[in-house]
Amino acid sequence: MKAAVHVQYGQPEVISILEVEKPTPKDNELLIKVYATTVNRTDCHILWGKPFFMRFLTGLFKPHLKITGTDFVGQAEATAKYVKNFKTGDRVMGFEFLGLQSHAHYLTLAETKDMIRIPGDIPYEQAVACIEGAFYAMNVIQKMKPTAGQKALVHGATGAIGSSMVQFFRFYGVSVTAVCRGQHGELVRSIGADRIIDYQTEDFTKDKDQYDFIFDGADKCTFGQCKHLLKKKGMYSSSGAPDLVRLFTTSLLGG
Repeated sequence: MKAAVHVQYGQPEVISILEVEKPTPKDNELLIKVYATTVNRTDCHILWGKPFFMRFLTGLFKPHLKITGTDFVGQAEATAKYVKNFKTGDRVMGFEFLGLQSHAHYLTLAETKDMIRIPGDIPYEQAVACIEGAFYAMNVIQKMKPTAGQKALVHGATGAIGSSMVQFFRFYGVSVTAVCRGQHGELVRSIGADRIIDYQTEDFTKDKDQYDFIFDGADKCTFGQCKHLLKKKGMYSSSGAPDLVRLFTTSLLGG
């Protein structure tokens, strides 16, 4: 089978497409044929070995996993004898921020890992777009605990994490102001935004409204720049935080 292989940290030039041996599942693993995967921000950080602290998890001097890839959608081609929750033919999807070696025709994965069946008849190409960004967005949403009637501002609303935040906020009944390019306004409205700020013509930090939540999915502003936009006890989070779930609140920081 073919796979994207890297044996050192660096830019995309360190990746080679090579013919490698098809993996054999262990007793508690599935053999999965990969139908779609992404190249996402997590993949980039693993490829670069940056920020440096990641190397304590992915390999100090060279990557532990030679094949790249952190997410996938595919079909279980075979299940080993101790696998109980999945069967051959199941359509499955999964993500692991330390890597799954999913940039390949096949991978093996224990059934206890972060993997589920693909809901309904969602096409593979749509399912794979719902993984990495939504994973990080849900981590933030669970910390924020939004409720219906609150207001949120999402900066970078067309990114993987930002677009997921818009949809999660909408699910909880939160009114969403989205910051994005003006030409993407209709798209962002279609996923739940109530109001659009075109960052090409407006500075969202000068907005007159105040919000219960601000999420910076573009990682281009700070809590200090946004603090005046938050209501008392309002929460700010950024995709650039070390664990993507660090929250600042105005009540804790003198707002």
